Amino acid sequence: MNLSSSVRISPTAHYTGEVWRRHGLSDPRLATLQGRAFHAALAPAMAVSTKLGGPTLEAFLMARHTLIDHLLQDAIENRGVTQVIEIACGLSPRGVRFSQRYGNRITYIETDLPPMAALKASRLGLNNEGAKTHHQVRPMDALRADGEGSLSALCAQLDAGAATAVITEGLINYFPQTLVLTLWQNIATSLSRFSQGLYLSDIHCRSDNSGPLVDAFVAGLSAFVRGRVGLLFEDATDAQANLLQAGFGRAQLHQPSAWADKLPACGVPWVDLVRVVQAATGV
Repeated sequence: MNLSSSVRISPTAHYTGEVWRRHGLSDPRLATLQGRAFHAALAPAMAVSTKLGGPTLEAFLMARHTLIDHLLQDAIENRGVTQVIEIACGLSPRGVRFSQRYGNRITYIETDLPPMAALKASRLGLNNEGAKTHHQVRPMDALRADGEGSLSALCAQLDAGAATAVITEGLINYFPQTLVLTLWQNIATSLSRFSQGLYLSDIHCRSDNSGPLVDAFVAGLSAFVRGRVGLLFEDATDAQANLLQAGFGRAQLHQPSAWADKLPACGVPWVDLVRVVQAATGV
């Protein structure tokens, strides 16, 4: 794989990859020159926002990432999860870190559209689509209901008796609501085949994202990602109701600030612009 194909990666994937690297969470093989460039380009705007008492992109990215990590770690260590699927993994370092931490105790499968999956597999030396190893990178379209390259087909290859987690980070807020509901239905249906299913994600609600500083921040972020950043649900109750309607048996939305005593990244201003979804199927 020619690493110049990294131009296919979205600006947000490059930027978030650089954020994880700067905070010591990433693997050197996932660093990109584009990530450094995007981080440098946004730095003046983030400095102005901070000076005005507003939010920064890096703060809530770190809050959501560390909280999802914490909930996944708890699920593995205390709730029996042994299979993890990360959808639209991009340059997320989570698969590397958790595979190194837990080894053969878990099977961690990172998925993305074919160009990104191929690039990441090449960078990590995981050219193993279909290989039965504890860390894999697979091509997949999360919105495909069935057939080759779908979440359903992937889950059919896994151990139905094992507790399984699905993660989407930095994905659903760029979809229209109809596609988010379709994705949630696909995930809930796929997880229902396992003894226990866990879904972790980030989400932004309208009630948490209001006021002139936040409006300006969201507008700037939308320009950066070259598309509208969606505030799809009114509040946590609205999002929870839609998760239950999609087929999950239980669902809650965590405010990062509630975890500040355990997770330092959740103890800084404005982290509650984002919420973390924890939904479940099965017993």
